[in-house]
Amino acid sequence: MAQELSSNWKKLQGKIQSESTATSSPSASTAKAKRKAENQPPSHPPPKRQKPQNPSKQRPSSDPHHRRSHPKSKPTPTAAAKPMGVTQSSVIAKGTPATITPSLALWAEDNDVSPEDLAEAYKLGVKDNASLAAAERPRVNEGLAPGVELGKYVALDCEMVGVGPEGRESALARVSVVDFHGRQVYDSFVRPREPVTDWRTPITGITPRVLAAARGFDEVQAAVADLLADRVVVGHDVRHDLAALQLSHPSGQVRDTARFAGYRKYGHGPKPALRVLAREVLGVEIQTGHHSSIEDARVAMLLFRRKKSDFDVQHASRFGLPTEKTIASETVGANSNGGSNGKGHTGKSKKGAGKKKKKK
Repeated sequence: MAQELSSNWKKLQGKIQSESTATSSPSASTAKAKRKAENQPPSHPPPKRQKPQNPSKQRPSSDPHHRRSHPKSKPTPTAAAKPMGVTQSSVIAKGTPATITPSLALWAEDNDVSPEDLAEAYKLGVKDNASLAAAERPRVNEGLAPGVELGKYVALDCEMVGVGPEGRESALARVSVVDFHGRQVYDSFVRPREPVTDWRTPITGITPRVLAAARGFDEVQAAVADLLADRVVVGHDVRHDLAALQLSHPSGQVRDTARFAGYRKYGHGPKPALRVLAREVLGVEIQTGHHSSIEDARVAMLLFRRKKSDFDVQHASRFGLPTEKTIASETVGANSNGGSNGKGHTGKSKKGAGKKKKKK
């Protein structure tokens, strides 16, 4: 029995060995071939295939009568180049918040909506100080600008000279008015009624030679009174400007940037200076040299527009909402002698009127 097992085991081992030799023979032959190829010297590499020459890229023949016969290539369609400014113009034409379309302007006119209200709704001229950057250069002493169509709001600023002992009192020497968008409406030098004792030239730039071409006080007063009538007057400490013009204006139609609560934090005293507000709120520098009443009026208007809704809230809290329109003849006016004329209005009620007397 043991002999049979040993013989069978030997047969099985021989069979396994023969099968393993048969399967390993291809790999062995492959390894031998690789070793043979490594031992042989390297042969020359096959020549590279040459690319066929493009006849369109060949140099032209020196023969002047020779012409290239290759067909002309058609240009590939590309997007048309857009000229500068077309994109902005197309946006404007569509009536986006960047502008007001003519149809909207006509609708506003038919429905008694002022251009100022449209500009406020569309946020025009408020960003990047557009009304200052795009404003034209002042036309000094022009008088009334031609073709003026005013809206509801105007800004006023004046320049003064000194009169009286040591020039302590102020007299009107220049007055400027701009509209809601900062466009010049009126500018004129004014001949003071009293002898000037202090020209204040370092501040105003006004000299006797400048005022040689000035207009008379009565002419300027009448022109400005017509511009302020039935309109909201914007200015910085504007009561002094009205006093120099010897004009009065309803308090409910005045927006004073010097007395606005939202700008009070910029002042180191009871009221902030205009140049401080221009720098802190608008980021512009003014009054670096001689003062310009045109520039100051534009800055005051821009300060008002920047916080117009807050101005309206403060105004409503003090004077209430408007219930009726102001009549032009009741808006401004004090004649040159200080009394009321046809353009004047009844002044403020006398102090103490309506108060009950204390019983003794």
